Amino acid sequence: MSLVIPMVIFMQQRMAEAGNADTAKAMQAYMKTDQPFYGVKMPARKAIFRQARAHTKITSFVEYQRLVLWLWSGENREEQYLAMDVAEYYKAFRTREAFEIYAEMLSTATHWDTVDKIASNLIGPLVLAYPELEAELVAWREDDNMWLRRASLLAHLKHKSQTNVVLLTETILLLAHESEFFIQKAIGWVLREYAKTDPDYVRVFVATHEKALSALSKREAMKHLG
Repeated sequence: MSLVIPMVIFMQQRMAEAGNADTAKAMQAYMKTDQPFYGVKMPARKAIFRQARAHTKITSFVEYQRLVLWLWSGENREEQYLAMDVAEYYKAFRTREAFEIYAEMLSTATHWDTVDKIASNLIGPLVLAYPELEAELVAWREDDNMWLRRASLLAHLKHKSQTNVVLLTETILLLAHESEFFIQKAIGWVLREYAKTDPDYVRVFVATHEKALSALSKREAMKHLG
């Protein structure tokens, strides 16, 4: 019998026990969402996941997929956070096949707290490992879903010297006209991170495309370049 469901129930029960109504209300207000929270902060959530791992082993990709998606579909926001914790922890299952799991999560994510981690920590490494997945980023940057467009930028966030500069440049210039705060911020953020690898490129890029980039994007991009 699969131990996935008992593992999910165990974590849900522990989260409910550890929850705090005032903390839940504050977390919900901060994220400006109607989705309920248990009111469990990250250290306690991580501890609950450690407890769950201590008595339950995930030994197959199918179990991994079920565990991640079962948690992701949970009623409370922290269950989505747990789903991302689980997805990132079991490195052996973060294969090409896992992209479909992460894409499903991303397509139903509703704010930066989940979108950003999925894009940079889960999607990003797979794009490096399987370059054909860059085609997905190309599709996302033109999607009606603003969060997918943001993800098409943030998937590059941690690529450092392995960044596909041509693709990133094309994506930034395609999205630079948008007035949406979360797109402008993502453009600046990904440029700021890449500046740690190639500061001269970012300086020249911002100077060359000064009129195309928003003030927010330029400010974020140049934050540590003086």
